[in-house]
Amino acid sequence: MSAGVSLAIGIALLAVGTYAIRAAGPVLRKSISMSDSTERLMDRATVVLLVAVAITGAFFIDHDFAGWARPAGVTVGVIAALLKAPLAVVVILAAASAAGLRALGIA
Repeated sequence: MSAGVSLAIGIALLAVGTYAIRAAGPVLRKSISMSDSTERLMDRATVVLLVAVAITGAFFIDHDFAGWARPAGVTVGVIAALLKAPLAVVVILAAASAAGLRALGIA
């Protein structure tokens, strides 16, 4: 089997699996019931997971510390978001502050 055929089969299987997982949510939601405390726990777990991924991305490049400019930029972005700034402003402020710190020699 050629590499192109193997790649096409892999992509097709991934697409079918992704669709099956997405479709299983609404289908199983009607047949599986959870208590209110379990639902609250799942909501909190989702937030914790997203925050953990964001913090890891803010502080590390591969296995090395990213330097102080990136976490500072993320902090500025978070503060702007908490102050209800538009998304474009949040992104521009975060990027500008990180770039400014790097231009000053703070990696």
